[in-house]
Amino acid sequence: MKLLFTGASGFLGNNVRPLLEAMYEVTTVGLLPQDDYTVNIAQEVPELRERYDIVLHAAGKAHVVPKTEAEKQAFFDVNLQGTKNLCAALERRGFPRAFIFISTVAVYGCEYGEEITEGHPLDGTTPYAMSKRLAEEFLQKWCYKHNVILGIIRPSLIAGCNPPGNLGAMIQGIRNGRYLGIAGSRARKSVLMVQDIASLVPLLAEKGGVYNVCDSYHPSFRELEAVICKQLNKKMPFSIPYWAAKCMALVGDCLGKRAPVNSLKLKKITESLTFSNEKAMRELGWKPTHVLENFKIE
Repeated sequence: MKLLFTGASGFLGNNVRPLLEAMYEVTTVGLLPQDDYTVNIAQEVPELRERYDIVLHAAGKAHVVPKTEAEKQAFFDVNLQGTKNLCAALERRGFPRAFIFISTVAVYGCEYGEEITEGHPLDGTTPYAMSKRLAEEFLQKWCYKHNVILGIIRPSLIAGCNPPGNLGAMIQGIRNGRYLGIAGSRARKSVLMVQDIASLVPLLAEKGGVYNVCDSYHPSFRELEAVICKQLNKKMPFSIPYWAAKCMALVGDCLGKRAPVNSLKLKKITESLTFSNEKAMRELGWKPTHVLENFKIE
């Protein structure tokens, strides 16, 4: 079967593509010369050369805090308009049997909570969350209209070699000796091993649906720190008491955006945020990879 893979040259793509190539004939869409179609789908409709059985749409903008209106708009250009342009290209060449979209748990807008399910309201208000939610809504209408099976997965924090975002920042901080734990790093977060996305593709291509995807075990920050420190041959980072962090956060509240920590950021760090994968396991028969046993940082 032929699979069209957007975003194949990013973190997710680099880790998932070799696994997909064992199952499908993979064609890539991206911004790099090595992609089969080198095109910016945020700005133009790609000219596809053939019809594809499955589309895995992973191209997107994330891991950036926008500071200007232009930076905010970029999320909608890439995540929403890019999706629309991809669908326009598929209409010209032929509809796929299945379309799989990489969304995010950010659509829920939750800063803390435990075992959040797919039934939670989509309250995310960041440009990232809103652009992904609007792309989901567009695809639900488009796929229904054209009789295409739609699978939407909402990953949590994604682990794998050289990860971006907060997990990458943690690794870099520990490597440089500039990382501090807070209050024993007891808060738990849902994490997904990146290779699990490849195992989800054939399941979603058959059934479709909307699913949270993460490991069943939600590791604490301390457990993640231990895995990273062991691989880097570093000592466990020092953990400052909550009261000290709270004092720093209160000072940060007065300093505004320039502060490295404020009360909101402190709450995110010290409160657990976990998601339920029960629906994906029950309906798809999917079994996630255990993160703490398989997370290799490089």
